[in-house]
Amino acid sequence: MTHWTVTFVVLALIAGILGFGTMGNDQSLFCQALFIVFSILCYITVIIGKIKITH
Repeated sequence: MTHWTVTFVVLALIAGILGFGTMGNDQSLFCQALFIVFSILCYITVIIGKIKITH
């Protein structure tokens, strides 16, 4: 699970940099949406990883 978590964090950071940067067009909105999706996926993998470790 750690591999997926790191992957989603990196993708969220890249999407965040591109989406919240100086670009002001449609790609910016798309990158902002990807940032939210990858952030949610990162949190889900962290929670799943903690649940599997404790059981």
